[in-house]
Amino acid sequence: MTTLPEIEAAIKQLPEGDVRQLSAWLQEYLDEMWDRQIEADLVSGRLGKLIAKAEADIAANRVRSLDEVFHNT
Repeated sequence: MTTLPEIEAAIKQLPEGDVRQLSAWLQEYLDEMWDRQIEADLVSGRLGKLIAKAEADIAANRVRSLDEVFHNT
């Protein structure tokens, strides 16, 4: 089993519980990949401008809490 169509076909043969377990594992795997990418971007300096902008916005009080954003939409 080496191609995406083969993997998809195999997944369709699994019981629902196994598919749900696979889904949870896959989400954890994707989360770990995202974390590694963010860490690599931070180390490489790619996030420097975004961090500087966020810090400037915080210093100028141009930010709102997430509670305020989500409850006032």
